[in-house]
Amino acid sequence: MSTPVLAHTGLITSRWLRAQFRSPALIAFTLVQPAIWLLLFGQLFKGIVDLPGFGSTSYIAFLTPGIVMMTALMSSGWNGTTFITDMERGVMDRMLASPVRRGALMAGQLISNATSTAIQALLVFGIGLAAGARYDGGVVGFLVTVAASVLIGTAFGSLSNAVALLTRQQEALIGISQFVSLPLTFMSSIMIDPKLAPHWVEVAARFNPVDWATIAARESLSANPDWGSAGRHGLYLLAFTLVVAYLSTRAFRTYQRSV
Repeated sequence: MSTPVLAHTGLITSRWLRAQFRSPALIAFTLVQPAIWLLLFGQLFKGIVDLPGFGSTSYIAFLTPGIVMMTALMSSGWNGTTFITDMERGVMDRMLASPVRRGALMAGQLISNATSTAIQALLVFGIGLAAGARYDGGVVGFLVTVAASVLIGTAFGSLSNAVALLTRQQEALIGISQFVSLPLTFMSSIMIDPKLAPHWVEVAARFNPVDWATIAARESLSANPDWGSAGRHGLYLLAFTLVVAYLSTRAFRTYQRSV
């Protein structure tokens, strides 16, 4: 990556980060939402550990990595709204007419999203530990979990951007985001082992990027991690992220040609 692209990416990243930190409501929502999910679902489903074959004695320890991924997924689904706002205000067109490198416009926004995702992961882990979750994976397991959440955030942030660039409508983006994120959440191992769910859910989970991230996180945090499984699912997730990021750049070029 050339020096101008790096410099422009840094400028765009700082723009989005400043916008986030200047919005108290956004910061409060970002901090409170995952806490509510973790504590609410942790209490609602804590009896699941008594089911034969569940494989864990602490539901909060089981749930915490899943909520990290759920938070990354849900938050990144709104990524494209910033692009639509820029389009409506004419900011995007002015950016395209400026010397700013095109790749920096997309990369800067995704880096900003990745930073927010990492901060949310720290928050969820902190709440989980305070609620009694304990992990033997140590620092390595923690870093793998944060990395997996960042990949999930980047992948679905890119998808959100692509939808925004193609539809240019907030309503369409919100509808598609909900349509995608909710099934991916519940057809995964975020809240329950898919082996305890209907067979078709277990099959669907095998092709679910959110489940890949959750498995990689849980394996890396366990006392005896299966690094083969964690690495394999991590590679699946990385490949998915790269494919979606490429499709997002194609959507950006389509938008450029239309203005």
